[in-house]
Amino acid sequence: MNQGSPGGWAPLDPTSGPPAPPNPFVHELHLSRLQRVKFCLLGALLAPIRVLLAFIVLFLLWPFAWLQVAGLTEEQLQEPVTGWRKTVCHNGVLGLSRLLFFLLGFLRIRVRGQRASRLQAPVLVAAPHSTFFDPIVLLPCDLPKVVSRAENLSVPVIGALLRFNQAILVSRHDPASRRRVVEEVRRRATSGGKWPQVLFFPEGTCSNKKALLKFKPGAFIAGVPVQPVLIRYPNSLDTTSWAWRGPGVLKVLWLTASQPCSIVDVEFLPVYQPSPEESRDPTLYANNVQRVMAQALGIPATECEFVGSLPVIVVGRLKVALEPQLWELRKVLRKAGLSPGCVDAGAEPGQSRMISQEEFARQLQLSDPQTAAGAFSYFQQDAKGLVDFRDVALALAALDGGRSLEELTRLAFELFAKEHTEGPGRLLYKDGFSTILHLLLGSPRPAATTLHADLCQAGPSQGLSLCEFQNFSLHDPLYGKLFSTYLRPPHTPRGTSQTPNASSRGSPTALANGTGQVPKQKGD
Repeated sequence: MNQGSPGGWAPLDPTSGPPAPPNPFVHELHLSRLQRVKFCLLGALLAPIRVLLAFIVLFLLWPFAWLQVAGLTEEQLQEPVTGWRKTVCHNGVLGLSRLLFFLLGFLRIRVRGQRASRLQAPVLVAAPHSTFFDPIVLLPCDLPKVVSRAENLSVPVIGALLRFNQAILVSRHDPASRRRVVEEVRRRATSGGKWPQVLFFPEGTCSNKKALLKFKPGAFIAGVPVQPVLIRYPNSLDTTSWAWRGPGVLKVLWLTASQPCSIVDVEFLPVYQPSPEESRDPTLYANNVQRVMAQALGIPATECEFVGSLPVIVVGRLKVALEPQLWELRKVLRKAGLSPGCVDAGAEPGQSRMISQEEFARQLQLSDPQTAAGAFSYFQQDAKGLVDFRDVALALAALDGGRSLEELTRLAFELFAKEHTEGPGRLLYKDGFSTILHLLLGSPRPAATTLHADLCQAGPSQGLSLCEFQNFSLHDPLYGKLFSTYLRPPHTPRGTSQTPNASSRGSPTALANGTGQVPKQKGD
């Protein structure tokens, strides 16, 4: 059994490591002229009819879904539905669901391997999760229970299907909800076969199928055996992928419905029996199952995941954005014809000065209100809609490119460090440290705060001196490369994107996989 570190990450030798995986959050669909003509013709004929019929079948599912739970109390729904409700409604929903996908063009579902019983594997984990068509995997799995957002209950038909499924619901707005979900998953998984299997998409979001995202530990908390389920779409043209950057919902639906025939391969791998260490450590368990599934798929297992609305990657003990907002801000300012070096960004060290959008536009000499609003939105605002001018000053200094990394990190320290309460000198505390890393690296603040606590364990104080901060940001074997990569992105020809490709050497993905090389700084 493939064991690994609890974090699932280990630095590799840059000269001998494997090539960095592609950015799993980007899907580009390139159609030739002949393919465009084909999709226009088939789309005009097939897509409208297929989508219309599929929506009719979707609404026909509602009576069966409603009938199964009609008249049952919340207490009764805490136990699996049995009897005639189970037989009639389950088979009705199963048959209509297969018809729905058939009408959308999924004429064949090819199944490999054998699904384990609920006693052998109470939990199923499916990957890669690449499209909103992936619920088709529920059909060969005999409609297992799922985990879904509580907000989906209010969606017509979908809410009824979730009640029919007796889905485990999680609310993103209720901190206690996740704890209740963990307890419910554990209760069902350890029911001795009383409950049907629970299906998880452990990646938690969609990718482009070229790499597996980091598995979330929810499916592995119970410590019971799981059966990995692989989903493949072996079609000549990938019209199904619905990634963070790429075709939208309507385009994916239209292109897929325009295909004469779409095929889905569902493969059941052998049941994964956790070791005692994995049963105690859900993160270790998740990482090892991820690697097993990635190996079976022939794609890399990455540390990429979604935090909030942005994709991030784990580098060491830190999470950083694959594409920091600082890079997007550079594009906005360049489009406005503004050179960051021409702006007087004088901010008082250690002193916050909150400014409005109007003052921001005046300070940056942005005459276009729309451009000013777009640039202003890249900075964190307080309850009154104001931003700290120190954030603006540091961002402009980083975008200017005229400072060395040593000068830039010194400026960052001076802007956000505070006087040490128990002695002379100034220290960088967790709030300032997390702000710097959020601005320069796109790191989520909780991850930066945790790293700051780890760095401060070596010293008596709860803050970092200038020397300690620069040792971390300039000379650390891992994080020094990270700062160099983000603050000195590879040069790209004029007219192309300024964002480094996530699969290129020197990119965040390459650093996380040990294959990165630091881009040369000016003057090297």
